[in-house]
Amino acid sequence: MSAQKIVIDPITRIEGHLKIEVEIENGVVSNSRVIGTMYRGLENLVIGRDPRDASYVTERACGVCSTVHGLASALALDAAFGAEVPYGGRLIRNLIYGATLLHNHPLHFYHLSALDYLDVMAIAQYKGNDAGLNGVKDKILKLVAANDTAPLTPRYNPDQYCVSDPELVTMAVAHYLKALEMQAKAKKMSAIFAGKQPHQSSIVVGGVTILPTLEQVFQYRSMLMEQIAFVENVYLQDVLTFGTGPLLPLAQAGVGGSHGNYMSYGGFAGDAEGKDLLFTSGIILDNNLATVHPFSIDKITEDITHAWYKSDKGRTPYEEDTVIDLDKKDAYTYVKAPRYEGKPMEVGPLARMLVMQPKVLMDVITKYNIKPGAVARHAARAVETILMAKKMLEWVDSLIAEMGKPNFKIHDTDHWEIPASGQGAGLIEVARGSLGHWIKVEDHKTANYQMVVPSTWNFSPTDGNGVLGPVDKSMIGVPVPDPDNPINVVRVIRSYDPCLACAIHLIDPQSNEIKKYNIGF
Repeated sequence: MSAQKIVIDPITRIEGHLKIEVEIENGVVSNSRVIGTMYRGLENLVIGRDPRDASYVTERACGVCSTVHGLASALALDAAFGAEVPYGGRLIRNLIYGATLLHNHPLHFYHLSALDYLDVMAIAQYKGNDAGLNGVKDKILKLVAANDTAPLTPRYNPDQYCVSDPELVTMAVAHYLKALEMQAKAKKMSAIFAGKQPHQSSIVVGGVTILPTLEQVFQYRSMLMEQIAFVENVYLQDVLTFGTGPLLPLAQAGVGGSHGNYMSYGGFAGDAEGKDLLFTSGIILDNNLATVHPFSIDKITEDITHAWYKSDKGRTPYEEDTVIDLDKKDAYTYVKAPRYEGKPMEVGPLARMLVMQPKVLMDVITKYNIKPGAVARHAARAVETILMAKKMLEWVDSLIAEMGKPNFKIHDTDHWEIPASGQGAGLIEVARGSLGHWIKVEDHKTANYQMVVPSTWNFSPTDGNGVLGPVDKSMIGVPVPDPDNPINVVRVIRSYDPCLACAIHLIDPQSNEIKKYNIGF
């Protein structure tokens, strides 16, 4: 039987623009090619400028991930400037970022992914007496009657893995609406210390600019307690209900599993030495979860064999550049292929949690015989949201105590001026995975700047050795019994929480049109 090609372009309900081409043979994916159709040129914008501009320029990569780019950039600048962020500054940075994670993960589950697993129209069959759920039912049915069901539709057709129990579906839709309210509060929490959101204005080299009042801190703490209650009693419970119930066959089959290589830079240090990490660092190879290897930044290189860039093969981010070559033979994407010791690595919540191995997640994996894949990524994301939220409570209480000390500081003012030369890397674990910014300073200016973002690791193209990137590998074997309804393909893609928005459209300066390319296998 000859292969049938399916092209999905654009992938919806993700951040940014992404295209995928898969070949189907005997009802499963036999070949895959993910294509990043946007060009990211932000690195070139900061070269030759005041290095301190980088935190504000690079966070314009995205309206969702802006804070984390600002933070990664500040960490790189801290290293290049020799700055030592005081404890108070570290706590405030962590609280700004932590709130953005509380915003991101529930959004990803309820508003970007859950619709892949719900037969939403089953809500019409709800017969219960819960006044709140009947209100949700009436609201949705009115939208259906008005032919105004976006963003619930359009969608792929429900399959055998979709939840159609009216009670469960109505509850899930009610939580979908509640999650919108919690996201707004999470953004407000971050803005208390960040000045505004998106595109914060507080995190700078050496620390932060805000000197908070106790009233602000207690306002933040009050909303944090609401977030903890929501992620514990609603978000995690929904993920477990679905993952160990209707979706258990997908979870046990490991649909959407990648190479079995997982990486975490580690992040959110509680001490100046960087040893007390919330997210531990490490490397797992070939699905051997029993052995976590130490991570080394020196083993990161970028392969651009199939990307539209001019460069030498296998350079480190300190050496890399961002020069386009649209005529390059065999290139098909703007996404580079970062590799760790030459190997593709999956990054993100599943990678972090497999490196960290928290008991609550490992017990579920063992009890239900769940394999790494699309469903496991959702479980890992929910578990780490709770870990982060509870750590944030410790951070905010530590901040209150720190503010009462006479030497309370938020910034290393001794290292604000630009050094003549220096270099540094800011590596951090963010919602979508391992994020790194690299900077070189020469003659008091930015001489080179590179960003390796989480979706670059996950959505990397085939490298010069012919090895698939993590997402392409995840696609091989994914069941697609109906080529007209490739719902499992988008389930796997969305499980990575892709963010291709760390890029810009390539615009023709004469016509102002977005460039289009026809690409085939």
